[in-house]
Amino acid sequence: MASPDRLDLIIFGATGFTGRHAVKEFIGLMKERPSLSWGIAGRSKAKLEQLLKTQSEQSGQDLSKVSIVVADVNDDDSLRSMAAHARVVVNCVGPYRFFGEQVVKACIEGGAHHVDVSGEPQYMERMQLQYHTAAKEKGVYIVSACGFDSIPADLGVVFFSQKFKGQVNSVESYLTSWSDAPRKGAAIHYGTWESAVHGVAHHHELPDLRRKLYPEKLPQFKPTLKPRKPLHKSDVVNAWCLPFPGSDRSVVYRSQRYFYESEKKRPIQMRPYVQCGSLFSALMTVLVAGIFFVMTKFKLGRSLLLQHPKIFSFGFISHEGPSEEAMQSTKFKMTFDLLGWSEELSEPTDNHVSMPDRRIIGEVQGTNPGYGATCVALLLAGLTALDEADKMPERGGVYAPGAAFAKTSLVEKLCKHGFTFEVIKEEDLK
Repeated sequence: MASPDRLDLIIFGATGFTGRHAVKEFIGLMKERPSLSWGIAGRSKAKLEQLLKTQSEQSGQDLSKVSIVVADVNDDDSLRSMAAHARVVVNCVGPYRFFGEQVVKACIEGGAHHVDVSGEPQYMERMQLQYHTAAKEKGVYIVSACGFDSIPADLGVVFFSQKFKGQVNSVESYLTSWSDAPRKGAAIHYGTWESAVHGVAHHHELPDLRRKLYPEKLPQFKPTLKPRKPLHKSDVVNAWCLPFPGSDRSVVYRSQRYFYESEKKRPIQMRPYVQCGSLFSALMTVLVAGIFFVMTKFKLGRSLLLQHPKIFSFGFISHEGPSEEAMQSTKFKMTFDLLGWSEELSEPTDNHVSMPDRRIIGEVQGTNPGYGATCVALLLAGLTALDEADKMPERGGVYAPGAAFAKTSLVEKLCKHGFTFEVIKEEDLK
């Protein structure tokens, strides 16, 4: 493992949009743990120095002792040097499809844990396929999706299944977000848009990748959780809902697959949805999503989407990203509907002879999901890997966050820093 003279944590890509917010949030977290040693990394030393100067002025904290590391995703030697000087690398450089693997490889070679905020299934699953064994041998953890996509979903399933008195069969999640102030300007940064464009464009890669990652299919568990109609009215949240297009389902599946194979637990089936404010907004969302999907299938379409994000997102996306006021006024809630049985069978492959007879409704809530909550979750994930590696699986490897942090105190840490995980309702269905 890492030598004692390494920095505890390095934020890589610190001068980017997500990186700047990660630095800001980490300064706040440092008040609780002033003894931690940390640094920031990126391509430009001048920009890194300016970032520390600006953050020092804004926070009133003395950041003169924060280390600066020059590292570039196009320079493997610089990445290896960075990893060799850190116990944990917090990677904020995306799209990870293009820039993630270099950092993952350097962290494994250098013996540093790695966390990132990727919402890109192709990247995450390919890293698990190619580097899981090497990471285990080196004793380091590689954990993606440690931000808003998909910490609430994956750890939410883990948390509420632990509260379930019995055996869970399935969970449906419903995501909603809202703002306490009128929207002015963009709501999402261009980097998220860019990742989405490439992710949808290359979605066809996933079936072959998954056949290699999981050559053996899971047993058939009943009752099967079938997808609802693409547009449906949910009684759980009393709203029109659409399938959630993000990576939550694939991330949760990876964790559940791990629990089944390593801990002999029945895997929980999961379907994620997103709430819409009205039927009209749902129909408009379907229209925009359809245009987006078609355009990603052609080189010219992808080029237009990337060159003109404001036009094709109706002003929701920009290179500048949302304002600080907009981010702080935005809140999110993810509702979980878990169904299962009050009795747990002895073997994970056994099927119950009766329909589910128990239900739990839970909620995860927070503020500023895109960048504030995301960065807090990312940093706390990194600190948990730093402090509680003995509670994480198999002394190393590539994992989804639910599998990586199920037995740690990460949920408790999240609840101390703006998140809530709460059981809303429990009922017997007999």
